Amino acid sequence: MFPYNMVGLTCRTVNATLVTMTMWIPDLSQRRGPRYLAIADAIGDAVSVGELQPGQRLPTHRDLAFRLRVTVGTVSRAYAEAERRGHLVGEVGRGSFVRGGEKSEYDPDFSISSREDSSLIELGMNYPALCDSDRMLSESLAELSRSNVGSLIQYQPDLGMPQHREAGARLFASYGLDAPAERVVVSCGVQHALSVLCTTFARPGDLVLTEAHTYPGIIVVAQQLHLRLQGLPMDEEGLLPEAVDEACRHSAARLLYVIPTLQNPTTAVMSEQRRRDIAEVARRHDLLILDDDVYGFLVPGRPPPLASFAPERSFFMCSASKFLAPGLRVGFILTPEGMTQQVGSGIRMSVWMTPPLTAEIASRWILDGTADRLVDMHRAEVQARQSQARSVLGGLVGRSHPCAYHMWIHLPDPWRADEFVAHVKARNARVIAAETFAASRVHSPHAVRVCLGGVASRERLQQGLRIIAETLAEKPRLRLSIV
Repeated sequence: MFPYNMVGLTCRTVNATLVTMTMWIPDLSQRRGPRYLAIADAIGDAVSVGELQPGQRLPTHRDLAFRLRVTVGTVSRAYAEAERRGHLVGEVGRGSFVRGGEKSEYDPDFSISSREDSSLIELGMNYPALCDSDRMLSESLAELSRSNVGSLIQYQPDLGMPQHREAGARLFASYGLDAPAERVVVSCGVQHALSVLCTTFARPGDLVLTEAHTYPGIIVVAQQLHLRLQGLPMDEEGLLPEAVDEACRHSAARLLYVIPTLQNPTTAVMSEQRRRDIAEVARRHDLLILDDDVYGFLVPGRPPPLASFAPERSFFMCSASKFLAPGLRVGFILTPEGMTQQVGSGIRMSVWMTPPLTAEIASRWILDGTADRLVDMHRAEVQARQSQARSVLGGLVGRSHPCAYHMWIHLPDPWRADEFVAHVKARNARVIAAETFAASRVHSPHAVRVCLGGVASRERLQQGLRIIAETLAEKPRLRLSIV
C-alpha cells in the first residue's frame, strides 16, 4: 500500500454537464525529494492500483495547494509531470483528468481499409482521387531505373537532398511565398511534420491552440506528447482572431495550429483579412504558427498563405499525399529564418531522413510539370464529385466548399451524429462524426464529415451517397427508456 487519503467527492455542474471532482489528497510525509515530484509519484501510484479511475477529475491546482500547504506553482508542476508520464490529461478551462479512454484517429474510426474491399464504401477517410498518378508513377520508376540511382539508397542530410529542397522551394514559390531552398525541410508528410514541430518547439504541459474542430492528427500528436490542446470558436471563415487573442491573454500558449484553406473538417476558407488579423494576434502574443495547407492546391485564386503575413514565426506545410499520391509520404516545411536546423534535428531524431527515393519522385513531378497536371486533374475530379454529391444530397451539403474533397453535413432533426454513423455503417458505408474532430471537450454539432475521394470510382461514390440519402430519409430507431 502507498500513503494517500481520499477525503470525499464533490459534484459541480459545468456547462450543464455533471462533473465529478475527486478530492484526492496524497500523504507526502513518507516521500522524499521535491514536492512536485512527490505529488506526481503519488498520482502514478493511485492510478496504478485503481484508486484514481480514468476520467476522474482531480482537485484544482489551488485546492490541492491549499490542502498540502504548498504553492500553486508546485501543484502545476506536479500535474504537468503527471501528464508527461501519461497519467493525466489537462483541458483548458475544465481541469485535470485521469488519462484513459481517449479516442484515436486511427482506431477504429480512422483505420485504413483497402480500396479493393468491396464490403465497405469509404466515405470516411479523406483520400484524394487517384486520377492518373498510378500511370505517372510507373513511367517515373521506369525512367529512374535508367538513371544513376545510387545516391537514393545512401544516407542523406536530415534536411533533405539539395535537389529535393529546391523542388520544395519551387512549390512554395507557386503559393507566392519567399522560399529560399535553405529554409526548406523535407518530411514524411504533414503528419510527420506536425510531430517533429511539436516535439521541437513544445514541452509536456505546453498549450497548443487550434480550431474547435480540427484535423484529428494534431489531437493524436498532442496526446502522445502530453501537450494540452484547446479548441477555439470558429465561424464560416474558420478560426476567430478574437478567440485566439482571448486564449493568449489567459494562458501561456506556445503554438497555434490552423488550416486556413478548406479547413478539415468544415471546409472553411479564411479571407485574406482574417489571415492578416490572426498573424497580428500571433505576433502580439509571440505564438508560433503551424500553417497546414494540404488542401490549398484545390482552390484557384486562393488567398495568400497565413504564413506570408507572419513569416518570422510561421511553419508552412504542404504534402504530396493530397496532390500527388498518399503512398509517397513526402511533405515540405518552410521554416522561419534561423529555425531550419532545429527542425532538421527533429527529422533526424524521428526518422533520420525522409526516404530519398520517394522524395526524388515527388521532386521530379514538381519540377517537370507533372504536379501541375495532377492539380488540374484533381480540380476537375473534385468538381465532378461535388456535382454528384449536390445532386444526390441537395441542400444538406450546406456551406461545404465546392472545391473540397470533403463535405461537412449538419444532420436534420432528430438524427444524432453517432446514431447516423452507425446506421450508415450497417449499410456498409463509412462517414465520421463531428465529435471525432473535437479538439477538446466542447459541444459538437450533430454533423458528419463525408469524403468524396476515398472511393476509386464515381459509380461507387454514387452508391455511397445514395446510402446517405436513404438513411436520412428514415427516422432513427427509437431508443429504449432508461430508468
